[in-house]
Amino acid sequence: MIKALLANGINEAADYIEPHVIDYLRQGRTETFEGFEGYYLFAFDWYDVFSDNNDLSKIVAYCDAQNVFFFCEDERTLNMVNKAIPAQHTNSDVLYRFFLTLLREDIDDLDRLEAEITDAEDMAISGTDIKGYLNKIILFRKELIRRKRYYEQLTDIFENLKIDDEKILSHEAKRHFAILQSRAEKLCSTVMNLRDYVTQMREAYQAQVDIEQNQLMKYFTVITALFLPLTLLVGWYGMNFANMPELTWKYGYASIIGLSILICTVMILWFKKKKWF
Repeated sequence: MIKALLANGINEAADYIEPHVIDYLRQGRTETFEGFEGYYLFAFDWYDVFSDNNDLSKIVAYCDAQNVFFFCEDERTLNMVNKAIPAQHTNSDVLYRFFLTLLREDIDDLDRLEAEITDAEDMAISGTDIKGYLNKIILFRKELIRRKRYYEQLTDIFENLKIDDEKILSHEAKRHFAILQSRAEKLCSTVMNLRDYVTQMREAYQAQVDIEQNQLMKYFTVITALFLPLTLLVGWYGMNFANMPELTWKYGYASIIGLSILICTVMILWFKKKKWF
């Protein structure tokens, strides 16, 4: 028997699966891959890379020498599994063709995602979308984390099916699962490279923000330093000592103005020489 069922329809498989296995499946504790005497159980969180719905849907599968059952979390996942299950094939072929269909266009979709990441970086560099840049980086990281977990689960499943300790699968199927394992590892490696790329984008963005903040602080420092001598003069003549000779000199006021202008000019020239602005 080869069939896909909803998770709450496990009882429909009771005539083909041992009662203790049915009870175990109801508990929902199936790991990524578990090998038992005469059968395998494996589970993974299916991620539809072509859908705008980012929710993960759990698929639990049971496989022995005569039967393959897929237990799906929701109707959407059930429809996908039914489309991916080939008709008139052996258990080994069903598993292989199911996973082959699952991964058939994933590499093209990763290429599309890489193009989106590159476009977002180009727009940020050109100044077209600076405000939305950080939000896009966060979304890209979340997307890549989900895909990384997805491909890691599939890699683990393929590796164990390739080994086939219970001798349930054909020799040809084990060779096919070795190929699928290599493909899943390549997809996972691509995801990791993209995640590193996005991390570098975030670090570059943060470095640019820090540079802009440092530039702003430098301008504030220059302005503060420029007015410090003038503040000293204000404080000096604000003491209001009556015996200060400059107060009675007819050129005193003009001299202070000239001194202030000279100080500002000298400091501006010095700042320019140091390339502070």
